[in-house]
Amino acid sequence: MDTVIEKISEIESAATSIMDNANERKKAFAKEMEERTAAFDAQLEAETNKKIEELRASMEINMNNRLEKQRSDSKKVLETMEKRYEEHHTQYAEDLFHTMIKE
Repeated sequence: MDTVIEKISEIESAATSIMDNANERKKAFAKEMEERTAAFDAQLEAETNKKIEELRASMEINMNNRLEKQRSDSKKVLETMEKRYEEHHTQYAEDLFHTMIKE
């Protein structure tokens, strides 16, 4: 009877040892997964920030180009208007004068 109890005790001890070992491996695996997840999150955040920065820079360049084109177009329109005024200001004044005295 003692040998049966002794064998059961040995089996229980072995089972406890196996369970303890499995729990340690489980903890180690959980820690490794946590570290991998943290590394993945950090890498993903860095890549996302880089892409956002690239997009922001591209949009800023595009905006500056469009703004410069608007300035250039506005300058051309203003120059055209000034040239037309210089060429026809006398006629404009006469037309305005005639319009005013007719009424």
